Amino acid sequence: MCGIIGYVGDGHDTADVLLDGLSGLEYRGYDSAGIALANATLDVFKREGEVSALESALEGADVHGGAVGIGHTRWSTHGPPSDANAHPHTDERNRVAVVHNGIIENYQEIRDELTAAGVTFVSETDTEVVPHLIGQALDAGYDPEEAFRRAVDRIEGSYAIAAVFVGSETIYAARESSPLVLGVGDEGHYLASDVPAFVEYTDRVIYLDDGEFARIEEGGIVVTDREGLVVETSIETIEWDPEETGKSGYDHYMQKEIYEQPTSLRQCLRGRVDELEGEIVLEELADLAVEGPVQFVACGTSYHAALYGSALLQERGIPAQAFLASEYASERVPVGEDHLVVGVTQSGETADTMRALREASAAGAETLAVTNVVASSAARECDHALYIRAGPEIGVAATKTFASQQVALTALACVIGGGDSREVVRGLRSVPDKVQTVLDESTAREVAAEYVDADAYFFIGRHYQYPVALEGALKMKEITYKHAEGFAAGELKHGPLALVTERTPVFALVTGDGEIARKTIGNVKEVEARGAPVVAVTDGQSDVEQYADHVLRVPTSTPVAAATVANVQLQLVAYWVANMLGRSIDKPRNLAKSVTVE
Repeated sequence: MCGIIGYVGDGHDTADVLLDGLSGLEYRGYDSAGIALANATLDVFKREGEVSALESALEGADVHGGAVGIGHTRWSTHGPPSDANAHPHTDERNRVAVVHNGIIENYQEIRDELTAAGVTFVSETDTEVVPHLIGQALDAGYDPEEAFRRAVDRIEGSYAIAAVFVGSETIYAARESSPLVLGVGDEGHYLASDVPAFVEYTDRVIYLDDGEFARIEEGGIVVTDREGLVVETSIETIEWDPEETGKSGYDHYMQKEIYEQPTSLRQCLRGRVDELEGEIVLEELADLAVEGPVQFVACGTSYHAALYGSALLQERGIPAQAFLASEYASERVPVGEDHLVVGVTQSGETADTMRALREASAAGAETLAVTNVVASSAARECDHALYIRAGPEIGVAATKTFASQQVALTALACVIGGGDSREVVRGLRSVPDKVQTVLDESTAREVAAEYVDADAYFFIGRHYQYPVALEGALKMKEITYKHAEGFAAGELKHGPLALVTERTPVFALVTGDGEIARKTIGNVKEVEARGAPVVAVTDGQSDVEQYADHVLRVPTSTPVAAATVANVQLQLVAYWVANMLGRSIDKPRNLAKSVTVE
């Protein structure tokens, strides 16, 4: 959840590099931020609040420079946001500074042991045990690298850890179930939780695997295993343009990413759709053979995409279910060698999803990662990987990645399910242009202004539109902080209808004119009869407009494609409501982009 940045070199001002990196990682956590600069002394600066608070503190500070440093932006797990709980943390003699992402499960045991030995703690975090463990090892005569390794060996749980020492121009790092990537530059080297932290400086990266350690110096990077043996690494090239991680003139990253969806969808489809032949070809899955049921595991927005994917497969006669990854183990879902388990995860690092995939793999199931991040943990650990190619997404609330997940899963369903895909291909090829039409012509801003003061928002849909209703509600909750719920339209009369009032607008997803549309219109009539305002998201093929107070139009499309197109209208409504309420749209309270703790 938290963000880590590190830099070793002499080509840039270290403090500036760290602050740039923290700004690029602020979507991962923004409760507090801090940096440590190592040279003849160890200088630590940290502040509660956003990175801007740290920048203000540094303006009048005596920053000694140095060629090595680490930084951190925090999403709180142990202890509330405060200067004391902010990272980096140091030992009592200020010899080592540590930043950490993850959860140390045995920290209380270690803390009690250290306290009994006379160590004084100054924070409530689990992380602080690490520098004190390192300090003990230094007192025992171990050199910095061995002291770091011995401390890491003591802790249990998930972690990405980096440490710097007084008098040393080296960063020591390790990872276990939490992402850490190294950047290979011409004027120094970098490490971070995610590529946006240093993409403006280098596009060459090394991904650390679980159980690996790294020693980063100006002269090079050495990766070793738990036993200290050198690991052969490969340098990969990131295809992102640094400008992709900027706002490009938009007020918010989320707004920019909503408007990038036509481009992202074209990238997802490129080389995969043959309209002349009516075929979908996923060359990366050429050796995928599905012989039994398919299970999807995912969290949050990705879970809604997984529900959509399971509906697509069910429609093609393939037994498929979507599970919340956090509940997958506790539900004791039957899984075996005949199953394909698909992990849908934007980052490829989501802790709950990774655990579910690992359990499925241990049970003998074949695994597939549907992810946005090349060489992420999910992509490396699964038997297969399907990339959604959405490009970097900085806003915490997922937008373009959800649309790209929908399209990628549609392609996957065609490949797995077989049969004639001509209608699906036709629909997929049209999606980017139809999304552009929505972006150009939407009246979502006017609808948002009408209902910005509503008590709650309800979203309803059936079949392919049901996951979109859930996603529309999630977007509204995430960035407006207002109550919102998504329902299968037919479920309203089984309880939720009791919540409907004249101050609870109902957004109804109605596309096409078949039985599903007619039944949803029946549900619209039910809420209209009870005084609720209705906003219809429709392609005009049905008569739902005569029962609606407002209409958000979408172009006519195939049933599968319509769900992706309709979702854009709900994204825009949530964005404009949040904007009118003055919310922190890109960094909504209490949330982080990549959830790497269970």
